[in-house]
Amino acid sequence: MSSTSTHGEARFPAKRAKAAAAASGADQAFAMLRTIYTVAPILFGLDKFFNILTNWPAYLAPAATQVVPVTPSAFMYGVGVVEIVAGLIVAWKPRWGSLIVALWLLGIIVNLLILGHFYDVALRDFGLLVGALALNRLATRRA
Repeated sequence: MSSTSTHGEARFPAKRAKAAAAASGADQAFAMLRTIYTVAPILFGLDKFFNILTNWPAYLAPAATQVVPVTPSAFMYGVGVVEIVAGLIVAWKPRWGSLIVALWLLGIIVNLLILGHFYDVALRDFGLLVGALALNRLATRRA
């Protein structure tokens, strides 16, 4: 069957349209994930200095301040700086920033499990970790 047959011409434009729609969907997913994984870490990082959303030191396992001998508030200031930087890296280099955010979320999950509270937050953060890995896959595809 030649590629110029009527049947072939009908199939190929449909395949191209389907591929274009899939690419558009992937591009939209990439843009949404890149935006949220840029904005959220920056906002959460800034809030570590103001405690408007919550009292962040309450989410810190005591073991953390045994490893890094500072007050829980000072520890959270450091966390805030890391989160802000991670969000900026996602904006600049989403392929690498998404991995940094995923590892950071893994650290938060481990901290919460050690703390023995906030399992709901740990589960939510696991979902966010999966989203960060999805962003990494989409960013890798674009590179």
